[in-house]
Amino acid sequence: MELIRTGKVKDVYDLGDRLLFKFSDRISVFDKIIPVNVPDKGASICKTSAYWFNKLNQIGIKNDMIEVKSSNEMVVRKYRINESGGSKFWVNFLIPLEFVMRYYVAGSLLDRIKAGKVDFRDLGFKSMPKSGEPLDQPFFEMTTKFEKTDRPLSISEATEIGGLHRYEVLEIKETILRIDDMIQKQVSKGGLIHADGKKEFAMDAERQITVVDTFGTADEDRFWEAEDYGNGKIIEISKEMVRQYYRSTGYHDRLYEARAKGIKEPEIEALPPDLIRKTSDLYRSLYTRITGEKWVD
Repeated sequence: MELIRTGKVKDVYDLGDRLLFKFSDRISVFDKIIPVNVPDKGASICKTSAYWFNKLNQIGIKNDMIEVKSSNEMVVRKYRINESGGSKFWVNFLIPLEFVMRYYVAGSLLDRIKAGKVDFRDLGFKSMPKSGEPLDQPFFEMTTKFEKTDRPLSISEATEIGGLHRYEVLEIKETILRIDDMIQKQVSKGGLIHADGKKEFAMDAERQITVVDTFGTADEDRFWEAEDYGNGKIIEISKEMVRQYYRSTGYHDRLYEARAKGIKEPEIEALPPDLIRKTSDLYRSLYTRITGEKWVD
């Protein structure tokens, strides 16, 4: 087994004609790896992702999972990776983009609206929306994957970088809407709202769209407590809790100011012990609330 990539969340090993994902307990925010480990985080991501991949098999959506080897190891199909871009003529390649679908005003979308980078009128609002307001239509966007920090892309940029035809982008969008409909129906049983999420795709040997990596976990998706939302309060059940901590310390503002100025980025400090425990509890409990299955070490 050859280690070929160490990412922010997982290590990737080459098994010849397939790959082994080993999900670590590392955690990252704003494209920065926090210098701590969160117990059981890797197992939660792996087990939750496997649950969703099995659900995709039931509704006929292709995905890359072959088998789960252990609580934090998954064997997946292998695709060509070219960090400089895809091709409209290739097959069996990872699309070098990330695809985000948002159903509410939250997170970076709210930041961009406040900064004037996204016009709230284009989203169907007559005035500045508040955090948590539902969108009239799902907000679909594509970002870079292999650049140092994620960058929103226009359709033309995404098709060029991703090596996609426009009709394939639309097919991916419709696939995401199908998946998210499945997610919302499932998580509503656990009293949750699925607010937004990120997904990744590949083209298989027949150039058919295939879901890869992970999705529907606390890392890629935003979940809210449904009962609290109905009472006008937003309770995050996702990695957003960790992001908010770094916003509260001022680190988020310092980091993005440095990025805007093109100067050295400040080092991210470790999470305090109590927040590490809370985050670990969140990952375990979210697995149970999503799947309905008891957490087993």
